[in-house]
Amino acid sequence: MAQLALHGGPTTKSKPFPAWPHYDEREERALLSVLHSHNWWRGAGQQTAQFERDFAAAHGAKHGIACTNGTHALEICIAALGIGQGDEVIVPNFTFVATASAVLSSGALPVLVDVSPKTYCLNVSEVEAAITPQTRAIITVHMGGCVDQIEELAALAARHDIALIEDCAHAHGSEWQGRRVGVFGIAGTFSFQQSKSMTAGEGGIIIINDDDFECRARSAHDCGRLPGEYFYEHFGYGSNYRLSEWQGAILGVQLERLEEQSAQRHQNARLLDDLLGELDGITPQTLPEGCTRDGHYAYIFHVETSAFAGAEVKEIITALNAEGIPTQDSYPPLHRLAMFATDAYRQRLGPQQADGNHEFMNAPFPGTERGAYETIWIPQYALLGDTQDMEEIGLALQKIQRRSAELGK
Repeated sequence: MAQLALHGGPTTKSKPFPAWPHYDEREERALLSVLHSHNWWRGAGQQTAQFERDFAAAHGAKHGIACTNGTHALEICIAALGIGQGDEVIVPNFTFVATASAVLSSGALPVLVDVSPKTYCLNVSEVEAAITPQTRAIITVHMGGCVDQIEELAALAARHDIALIEDCAHAHGSEWQGRRVGVFGIAGTFSFQQSKSMTAGEGGIIIINDDDFECRARSAHDCGRLPGEYFYEHFGYGSNYRLSEWQGAILGVQLERLEEQSAQRHQNARLLDDLLGELDGITPQTLPEGCTRDGHYAYIFHVETSAFAGAEVKEIITALNAEGIPTQDSYPPLHRLAMFATDAYRQRLGPQQADGNHEFMNAPFPGTERGAYETIWIPQYALLGDTQDMEEIGLALQKIQRRSAELGK
C-alpha cells in the first residue's frame, strides 16, 4: 500500500470532483433577462414569483414563499405562528445554530432534545418527553438529507395541537415513501446558500399547503402587507424578507436540475454505503426504510477510532483531504455553543423564562455527541461524481486505515 499523501505519497484521487455550483448558459440567459427587464426586485418582476410556484409544485405544495435565506424562512414561520415570549419550541440539539436562533428571534425558548444515534434526526420519544403546556411547535431537521420518523412526528404534533415545521435546508429532493419533504407539517423551509444542493449563493423558500397560514407567512415576509391591499398599509408584524429577481432567475434554472442531481446523489451514496460498509469501524448514516430518496446535503459516516489505531477523527479527516477527498465540518452540539454555555441565549427570553431552570442544558445527549464528534461528512457535490470517484473515496479510507498507525506523527 502506497505511503499516505499526508507524508509525501501519491494521492488516491486521480481527477477532480465536479465543481460547485453547477451552471451553464441557462443561468446566463436567465440573469440577462432580468437585467434587460429593468425589474430587479420581486414586486415588479416575474422570475421569483414563477420560481415560488414551480418549487412548490415540485414538492406537492400549494404555495411557495421565496425569501432571503433559510434562517429567515424559519423566522417567518415562527412569526406567522404567533410564537413569542413564554412559548417553547422543540429543536434538535444536533443542527446548525439557525434552527435555534430563529426561535430566539421571537423571544421564545428553543428546547434542545437529542437525536437518533443512527440517523442523527429527531428522536420521537425524546420529543414527546420534552412537550410541556408551553410547547407551540416542533422543528425537525432532515440531517444531511435523511428523513426519519416524519409521519410519527406529524402525528405527535397533531395529538398535542402543536405545529410541525420541517427544516429542509439539507433535504432538497429528499422523499419519504415517494413524497417530497416539506409537506408533512404546517410548513417546510429550505436554504439556497452556496453549499446547498440548489443555490443562488443565498436565499430560501417556505412551502405551505394551508391557505390561512400562507397568508400570515406572506404578510410576515413582506412588511406586514396583505394581498390586494394598499401598498403602504401594514396589518401586523412583518419585515422585508423578499428574494430578488436575480436569485429567483438562477433558482428557476437550478430547479430544472434537482430531479436528476438528487437521484444521482442518492445512487452514489448507496454505492458508498456498500464500499465503506466493508471497512472495519465505518458505519454510514442509516437510511430508514421509508426514506425513498435521501437528497444528501452531505454523505455522513461514523468512525470508530479504535479501528484506526486510535487516531482522532480530525486526524483521519486531515489524511482524507490530503488524499484529495473533500470534507466539511460537522455541527457542534448547540448546548456547547458559547451562546448557550454562557447563558447569552437567556437575553432573548422574557423574564420568567430568562430566570428559569432549563433542564435540557444538563441533559445527556449521546446521539448528538456521536454525530458532532465522531462522524465525517463528504459534501454533496462529491456525490455528483462518477463510479470511479466513489471507488476512490473508498480506496482513500482503506489506505488511511491500513496506515493509520502513522497518523499524528
